[in-house]
Amino acid sequence: MTRPIARVLTLLEILQGGGTRTVAELAERLDVDERTVRRYVEHLLDLDIPVRSVRGRHGGYRLAPGYRMPPLMLTGEEALAVLLGLVAGRRAGLVTTSAAAAESAVAKVRRVLPEALGRRLEALLEITDFTAPARSALTAEAGILLTVAEAARDRRPVELAYTASHGGASERVVQPYGVVAHSGRWYVTGFDSASGEVRTFRVDRITSVETREGTFDVPAGFDSAERVLTAIAETPYQHEVSVRIQATPAQIRSAFPPAVAILEEIDGTSWLRARIRAQRLEWIPPLLAALDRPFVIERPEKLRELVRALVTRLSGHAEESPDAPYQY
Repeated sequence: MTRPIARVLTLLEILQGGGTRTVAELAERLDVDERTVRRYVEHLLDLDIPVRSVRGRHGGYRLAPGYRMPPLMLTGEEALAVLLGLVAGRRAGLVTTSAAAAESAVAKVRRVLPEALGRRLEALLEITDFTAPARSALTAEAGILLTVAEAARDRRPVELAYTASHGGASERVVQPYGVVAHSGRWYVTGFDSASGEVRTFRVDRITSVETREGTFDVPAGFDSAERVLTAIAETPYQHEVSVRIQATPAQIRSAFPPAVAILEEIDGTSWLRARIRAQRLEWIPPLLAALDRPFVIERPEKLRELVRALVTRLSGHAEESPDAPYQY
């Protein structure tokens, strides 16, 4: 049987508080039965943690005198996973504990890390913008990510080798203005020597990076997160969609976030134009319907056809008798 590791670790934390804990007390605090507590103790013994059994009326379990947990040893990637999980979860509203509890946990992990690794992780947390909760586990190489973040914080240029989406490889010097975590990917944005422009690069496509001498200044008012979201929205796709919607920006953003659509005001009206680049169009009609606001499709024609098809399907479902047999 797989034991819930979180509760086993909680048991160890309780025992580290000192004294003898009765089985009944441990069962109550862990919200399990007494038999399960004994299984958790066996698991700690399997890990060579000296849990002592105390017999008698007030017996129970305690740790051997003088036992202390060894220092926390984490690789760079493990430390990155722990700290970013805490910080990103709190910023995204996914951690339900108090801010003080989350910050305390971060501080405890930070204290037991090697000094050099701790400084690099602090640079990453200081410079990173989190635009949305992560959707997937697309993870950049920890060493590359930490090097880029440290250079961005210290305003140091980096020389990097980069593989573009079409497979072409190149080397360039970049002045990293900031690091952004968005939807499971890491991005760095800054001035690119190869193009002479501000560019956005996916960190997982950087194959090597080296910090160079010199410093630079970030343009006043530059917003790394906004630049990355704009770059994603402007990426060429198969379909260029333009839809006029009579709604507020907040209403439209509930269905089409900045990474998906660029909004433009239409002078003198209560309408906004949403420009969307998409590889497929099938996902757009249901979102337009969910907005429940007047809209006009400017292009492409195929999107009109898909909207009409959705209307037909919905009308057909609405006319179905509740006694009609199920169709498999």
